Amino acid sequence: MPEKKKPVVVVTRKLPDVIETRMMELFDTRLNHDDTPPGVPELIEAVRTADVLVPTVTDRIDARVLAQAGPNLRLIASFGTGVDHIDLKTARQRGITVTNTPGVLTEDTADMTMALLLAVSRRLSEGERLVRSGEWKGWGPTTMLGHRIWGKRLGIIGLGRIGQALAKRAKGFGLSIHYHNRRRVHPEIEGELEATYWESLDQMLARMDIVSINCPHTPATYHLLSARRLQLLRPHCYIVNTSRGEVVDENALTRMLQKGELAGAGLDVFEHEPAINPKLLTLDNVVLLPHMGSATIEGRIDMGEKVIINIKTFADGHAPPDRVLEAMF
Repeated sequence: MPEKKKPVVVVTRKLPDVIETRMMELFDTRLNHDDTPPGVPELIEAVRTADVLVPTVTDRIDARVLAQAGPNLRLIASFGTGVDHIDLKTARQRGITVTNTPGVLTEDTADMTMALLLAVSRRLSEGERLVRSGEWKGWGPTTMLGHRIWGKRLGIIGLGRIGQALAKRAKGFGLSIHYHNRRRVHPEIEGELEATYWESLDQMLARMDIVSINCPHTPATYHLLSARRLQLLRPHCYIVNTSRGEVVDENALTRMLQKGELAGAGLDVFEHEPAINPKLLTLDNVVLLPHMGSATIEGRIDMGEKVIINIKTFADGHAPPDRVLEAMF
């Protein structure tokens, strides 16, 4: 019998070597060796020629791109958890299955969220800059005073996998756990986390000392923290965002931080990244990171392995394990 034809797989960015090697073994794979982010023309060429497209969260696979898809494109196996960069409705209409890589980044992102929470409340970035500047004159009783987090209230927006992993860590630091979710979690989870549920996001925000954003970006969560909602926060409150920048009105947040209407912010994501509001760059009470919440070697390899499983399962004629449905987001 003739050997089954390998699917043509186009990968938009450089992936870990071990993942690329395995893809080359299993599929007819086209790699991006120099890791240059593809523009619209390159994405259109990719969807025209591929059986399977492997994009990342920075590749916008919108209706304009999908309209140019060739007849062989039947799977978009995204390298990442979020799928707000893919037009799911158009993909479904064209008979294209979409998969993602859920679960494998939970612990890494929760770690980074906790790190940002500590960094902004204890002024770690400011202290590090002071040491490097050569201007530090030694310890003093009123030097670089931050705020204790023990005993404070943490409000988590989105108590999914990452939100729950964050809550477990935060409990160990003595934080009181509160949350707002699209749906209330199971009572056993609430009990384990000792978490207080708030049906009203507005009411929760007005009572928190720290707010962490851990919900996905969807049309329903765009500017969920609007200028109006940000005004509900008390001046001593800190905001941490390791989810998506679009969930927060970044201009409104910046204005409040400038005016001292918020204590500070730890941001790993931005509304128009990689562009960042230049005023944020001037503020000492903000910790800024380059979207690295999930950036561990282990996490990237786990993501790649999930992509491979999704492609292999689909190519073998079965439903891939991480299929994304519009109703999920």
